[in-house]
Amino acid sequence: MKRLLTLSGIILSILFPSVAFAHQANGGGFIAGLSHPVLGFDHLLAMLSVGILSAQMGGRALWLVPTTFVLVMLVGGVLGLNDIALMSVETGISISVLVLGISLTIERKIAPILAMCFVGFFAIFHGYAHGIEMPYLANPAYYALGFIVGTASIHVIGVLIGTIATQLSNGAQLLRYLGAGIAGIGFHLVIM
Repeated sequence: MKRLLTLSGIILSILFPSVAFAHQANGGGFIAGLSHPVLGFDHLLAMLSVGILSAQMGGRALWLVPTTFVLVMLVGGVLGLNDIALMSVETGISISVLVLGISLTIERKIAPILAMCFVGFFAIFHGYAHGIEMPYLANPAYYALGFIVGTASIHVIGVLIGTIATQLSNGAQLLRYLGAGIAGIGFHLVIM
Protein backbone atom coordinates (compact mmCIF):
# COMPACT_ATOMS: atom_id res chain seq x y z
CA MET A 1 0.00 0.00 0.00
CA LYS A 2 2.83 2.39 0.91
CA ARG A 3 4.51 1.68 -2.43
CA LEU A 4 1.24 2.36 -4.26
CA LEU A 5 0.84 5.73 -2.55
CA THR A 6 4.50 6.63 -3.18
CA LEU A 7 4.20 5.64 -6.84
CA SER A 8 0.99 7.70 -7.17
CA GLY A 9 2.76 10.72 -5.72
CA ILE A 10 5.69 10.34 -8.11
CA ILE A 11 3.37 10.01 -11.11
CA LEU A 12 1.42 13.13 -10.07
CA SER A 13 4.69 15.04 -9.61
CA ILE A 14 5.78 14.08 -13.11
CA LEU A 15 2.45 14.96 -14.69
CA PHE A 16 2.07 18.25 -12.79
CA PRO A 17 5.60 19.52 -12.07
CA SER A 18 4.65 23.00 -10.93
CA VAL A 19 2.08 23.43 -8.22
CA ALA A 20 -0.17 26.44 -8.75
CA PHE A 21 -2.49 28.17 -6.32
CA ALA A 22 -5.75 26.33 -6.68
CA HIS A 23 -8.05 29.28 -6.22
CA GLN A 24 -6.57 31.72 -8.69
CA ALA A 25 -7.65 31.45 -12.28
CA ASN A 26 -5.35 32.58 -15.00
CA GLY A 27 -7.06 31.37 -18.13
CA GLY A 28 -7.56 27.97 -19.61
CA GLY A 29 -10.14 25.36 -20.27
CA PHE A 30 -10.33 21.64 -19.64
CA ILE A 31 -6.77 21.23 -18.27
CA ALA A 32 -7.17 24.23 -15.95
CA GLY A 33 -10.42 22.76 -14.62
CA LEU A 34 -8.89 19.31 -14.32
CA SER A 35 -5.86 20.58 -12.45
CA HIS A 36 -7.83 22.71 -9.96
CA PRO A 37 -8.98 19.83 -7.72
CA VAL A 38 -5.72 17.92 -8.25
CA LEU A 39 -3.32 20.76 -7.50
CA GLY A 40 -5.44 22.40 -4.84
CA PHE A 41 -4.23 20.48 -1.80
CA ASP A 42 -7.38 21.26 0.18
CA HIS A 43 -9.59 20.08 -2.67
CA LEU A 44 -7.48 16.96 -3.20
CA LEU A 45 -7.69 15.90 0.46
CA ALA A 46 -11.43 16.53 0.65
CA MET A 47 -12.15 14.58 -2.55
CA LEU A 48 -9.96 11.66 -1.49
CA SER A 49 -11.69 11.64 1.89
CA VAL A 50 -15.13 11.49 0.27
CA GLY A 51 -14.05 8.46 -1.76
CA ILE A 52 -12.48 6.72 1.22
CA LEU A 53 -15.48 7.50 3.43
CA SER A 54 -17.82 5.96 0.87
CA ALA A 55 -15.62 2.84 0.72
CA GLN A 56 -15.69 2.59 4.52
CA MET A 57 -19.48 2.78 4.41
CA GLY A 58 -19.75 0.25 1.58
CA GLY A 59 -22.91 -0.85 -0.17
CA ARG A 60 -24.83 1.75 -2.15
CA ALA A 61 -22.92 4.56 -0.40
CA LEU A 62 -19.86 3.55 -2.41
CA TRP A 63 -21.18 5.51 -5.39
CA LEU A 64 -24.07 7.55 -3.94
CA VAL A 65 -21.88 9.66 -1.67
CA PRO A 66 -19.27 10.69 -4.29
CA THR A 67 -21.97 11.23 -6.92
CA THR A 68 -23.82 13.51 -4.51
CA PHE A 69 -20.65 15.49 -3.97
CA VAL A 70 -20.12 15.99 -7.72
CA LEU A 71 -23.75 16.97 -8.38
CA VAL A 72 -23.99 19.41 -5.48
CA MET A 73 -20.55 20.77 -6.38
CA LEU A 74 -22.08 21.71 -9.74
CA VAL A 75 -24.78 23.67 -7.89
CA GLY A 76 -22.04 25.50 -5.99
CA GLY A 77 -20.28 26.12 -9.30
CA VAL A 78 -23.43 27.70 -10.73
CA LEU A 79 -23.69 29.92 -7.64
CA GLY A 80 -20.10 31.06 -8.14
CA LEU A 81 -20.52 31.49 -11.88
CA ASN A 82 -23.53 33.74 -11.29
CA ASP A 83 -21.64 35.65 -8.59
CA ILE A 84 -24.24 34.82 -5.94
CA ALA A 85 -22.65 35.70 -2.62
CA LEU A 86 -21.53 32.84 -0.41
CA MET A 87 -19.74 33.66 2.80
CA SER A 88 -16.56 32.03 4.07
CA VAL A 89 -15.83 29.85 1.06
CA GLU A 90 -12.20 29.17 1.94
CA THR A 91 -13.14 28.54 5.56
CA GLY A 92 -15.86 26.12 4.44
CA ILE A 93 -13.34 24.25 2.29
CA SER A 94 -10.83 24.12 5.15
CA ILE A 95 -13.47 22.90 7.59
CA SER A 96 -14.49 20.23 5.06
CA VAL A 97 -10.94 18.82 5.13
CA LEU A 98 -10.98 18.82 8.95
CA VAL A 99 -14.42 17.24 9.33
CA LEU A 100 -13.93 14.66 6.56
CA GLY A 101 -10.60 13.66 8.11
CA ILE A 102 -12.30 13.26 11.49
CA SER A 103 -15.06 11.17 9.91
CA LEU A 104 -12.44 8.79 8.50
CA THR A 105 -10.78 8.58 11.89
CA ILE A 106 -13.88 7.67 13.85
CA GLU A 107 -14.97 5.21 11.15
CA ARG A 108 -18.61 5.31 12.15
CA LYS A 109 -21.10 3.96 9.73
CA ILE A 110 -23.86 6.45 9.21
CA ALA A 111 -26.93 6.26 7.05
CA PRO A 112 -26.07 6.99 3.40
CA ILE A 113 -28.62 9.83 3.29
CA LEU A 114 -26.85 11.58 6.19
CA ALA A 115 -23.47 11.11 4.51
CA MET A 116 -24.93 12.51 1.29
CA CYS A 117 -26.21 15.59 3.13
CA PHE A 118 -22.91 15.94 4.95
CA VAL A 119 -20.73 15.84 1.82
CA GLY A 120 -23.28 17.84 -0.16
CA PHE A 121 -23.00 20.71 2.29
CA PHE A 122 -19.23 20.88 1.81
CA ALA A 123 -19.53 20.36 -1.95
CA ILE A 124 -21.26 23.74 -2.22
CA PHE A 125 -18.06 25.47 -1.05
CA HIS A 126 -15.79 23.43 -3.32
CA GLY A 127 -18.04 24.06 -6.32
CA TYR A 128 -18.29 27.75 -5.55
CA ALA A 129 -14.48 28.04 -5.58
CA HIS A 130 -14.50 26.52 -9.07
CA GLY A 131 -17.48 28.51 -10.32
CA ILE A 132 -16.30 31.92 -9.17
CA GLU A 133 -13.31 31.53 -11.52
CA MET A 134 -15.24 30.47 -14.61
CA PRO A 135 -16.25 33.93 -15.88
CA TYR A 136 -12.57 34.85 -16.17
CA LEU A 137 -11.58 31.81 -18.16
CA ALA A 138 -11.29 31.54 -21.91
CA ASN A 139 -13.61 28.54 -22.07
CA PRO A 140 -15.80 28.02 -18.99
CA ALA A 141 -17.64 24.97 -20.36
CA TYR A 142 -14.39 23.05 -20.84
CA TYR A 143 -13.20 24.25 -17.45
CA ALA A 144 -16.38 22.91 -15.81
CA LEU A 145 -15.98 19.58 -17.60
CA GLY A 146 -12.37 19.45 -16.42
CA PHE A 147 -13.17 20.04 -12.77
CA ILE A 148 -15.97 17.47 -12.90
CA VAL A 149 -13.64 14.86 -14.40
CA GLY A 150 -10.86 15.79 -11.96
CA THR A 151 -13.17 15.59 -8.95
CA ALA A 152 -14.74 12.29 -10.04
CA SER A 153 -11.29 10.81 -10.71
CA ILE A 154 -10.06 11.76 -7.24
CA HIS A 155 -13.20 10.22 -5.74
CA VAL A 156 -12.50 6.99 -7.65
CA ILE A 157 -8.92 6.97 -6.36
CA GLY A 158 -10.27 7.48 -2.82
CA VAL A 159 -12.73 4.61 -3.30
CA LEU A 160 -9.87 2.39 -4.52
CA ILE A 161 -7.68 3.35 -1.56
CA GLY A 162 -10.54 2.68 0.86
CA THR A 163 -11.50 -0.60 -0.81
CA ILE A 164 -7.93 -1.91 -0.90
CA ALA A 165 -7.30 -0.83 2.69
CA THR A 166 -10.44 -2.54 3.98
CA GLN A 167 -9.14 -5.80 2.53
CA LEU A 168 -5.84 -5.57 4.44
CA SER A 169 -5.53 -7.04 7.91
CA ASN A 170 -4.68 -3.66 9.44
CA GLY A 171 -6.44 -1.58 6.77
CA ALA A 172 -9.08 -0.07 9.06
CA GLN A 173 -6.35 1.18 11.36
CA LEU A 174 -4.38 2.55 8.40
CA LEU A 175 -7.45 4.50 7.24
CA ARG A 176 -7.95 5.91 10.74
CA TYR A 177 -4.33 7.13 10.77
CA LEU A 178 -4.80 8.60 7.31
CA GLY A 179 -7.97 10.32 8.51
CA ALA A 180 -6.14 11.72 11.53
CA GLY A 181 -3.45 13.12 9.25
CA ILE A 182 -6.04 14.71 6.97
CA ALA A 183 -7.88 16.13 9.99
CA GLY A 184 -4.58 17.58 11.26
CA ILE A 185 -3.98 19.28 7.93
CA GLY A 186 -7.57 20.51 7.95
CA PHE A 187 -7.08 21.96 11.43
CA HIS A 188 -3.97 23.76 10.20
CA LEU A 189 -5.89 25.15 7.21
CA VAL A 190 -8.71 26.37 9.48
CA ILE A 191 -6.41 28.26 11.87
CA MET A 192 -4.25 29.81 9.13
